[in-house]
Amino acid sequence: MARTLLVVDSLSDWSPYYPSDQVIAFETYLATEKEASEHRVRIINLCSSYSYLSDGYYCSLLAEARGHHVIPSVKVLNDIEKKALYQLQLEDLSQTLGRVFKNRDKNDEIKVLSFFGTTEEPAFQELARLLFERFSCPIMEVTLGYGQQWEITDLKAVSHRELDDENETLFAAALDKFSKKVWRKGRARKTARYDLAILVNPSEAMPPSNRGALKKFISIGRELGIEIELITQQHYARLPEFDALFIRETTAIDHHTYRFAKKAEAEGLVVIDDPTSILRCTNKVYLADLFRTNKVPSPKTWILHKGNSEHLDKLESKAGFPVVIKIPDGSFSKGIVKVHNRKELDEKVAELFQKSALLLAQEFLYTDFDWRIGVFNNKALYACRYYMVKNHWQIYKHGEKRTDSGHFETMPTFEAPKSVLDAALKASQTIGNGLYGVDVKEKDGKGYVIEVNDNPNIDRGIEDKYLGDELYRQIMAEFLRRMENSSKGV
Repeated sequence: MARTLLVVDSLSDWSPYYPSDQVIAFETYLATEKEASEHRVRIINLCSSYSYLSDGYYCSLLAEARGHHVIPSVKVLNDIEKKALYQLQLEDLSQTLGRVFKNRDKNDEIKVLSFFGTTEEPAFQELARLLFERFSCPIMEVTLGYGQQWEITDLKAVSHRELDDENETLFAAALDKFSKKVWRKGRARKTARYDLAILVNPSEAMPPSNRGALKKFISIGRELGIEIELITQQHYARLPEFDALFIRETTAIDHHTYRFAKKAEAEGLVVIDDPTSILRCTNKVYLADLFRTNKVPSPKTWILHKGNSEHLDKLESKAGFPVVIKIPDGSFSKGIVKVHNRKELDEKVAELFQKSALLLAQEFLYTDFDWRIGVFNNKALYACRYYMVKNHWQIYKHGEKRTDSGHFETMPTFEAPKSVLDAALKASQTIGNGLYGVDVKEKDGKGYVIEVNDNPNIDRGIEDKYLGDELYRQIMAEFLRRMENSSKGV
């Protein structure tokens, strides 16, 4: 479990705010020697000056030397002191600035105060969040002006001692939202030994876990001494507060879920899905070569390169029709088409090549259902049959206004065919020891792995239909084991 400390120049600086045992003076922090502890320590440096060799600078420097996670970091302090350094990290924000200032007077100079990545004006919220991800500073003043386009002309760290009454209130509210640990009630989490964050997207149409499953993870985690909190994209900078991250939002490489996984791994958190698994699972071209190299049983597969018509000629002669064409990073049956002749093949690959330089072609194996084997730490947890949508060849059918899915059957893993289980476990072992959903087709007594999903569905009433609460308990118990090993340095 992480411990959060706020370091100020003097305790009297904190008089406008609620008292808290988490607030200490810099002198106290300076005199404190690092102790062996299973607790992670996070420092929020609120000293009045961050200039080079000031108390605030030394606070961040000592925190890093002691292995404490600190905001702002020394790197951030150095970066925001020099415009040439921070401008390099702002070049990709032009589109965001363009949206925010679309109807603004170009003669204006605009100043925005950001408190832990939040701001009072909703129009600037996305900008404040993005800046906080790059320059994690408790209070920052952002100055914007128009040259050839809207740009950030100045970034400045601000002391909480400089705030007026109104902004002191905004700062306190932002701090409370950023870290619930500062003014925690005394009775909270007496038995919790570890903190686990579950990353979710409340607006996602087809999330990996429904509300019922999330509630089960939370309640069973608490039974095991794990305090669980649901977080969203805006909580990126809070990751060091936790001991583990469980991503329950659909993952992708060019996406904040991958950045969360990378950040969590860098901070020493236990993380599922880990970034390596995301990287390997989200690209079907990579999986196809991985399966081929490791002799994982899978359908015959061909890689198509944009502009190479010989690939299409070879595919037509070798595979025949129908054949399935996939974009490498599709999910939930999106970006996957079945073609029945050369004309359809030419048309569909032309469309899909607009999204990717490589496509995957796979022999079509018709089955009434796909097996999904849930695997965690190289152990099969659950087995589901996902049936095709009626009068359709996939388990999902996407329409303009709705997405249909076929029905399902969940059963104990020992009732799944051995060939299916063996294929699923062999495939998952080529990825890692994370949580995976392996899709397998069974044909003539043999299992063929279609793909390995790094972010498998675990929904209340579906994947837990056979194991019930035990499914969530096994997953949380593995998190607990990994967090215990991590705290011991194993």
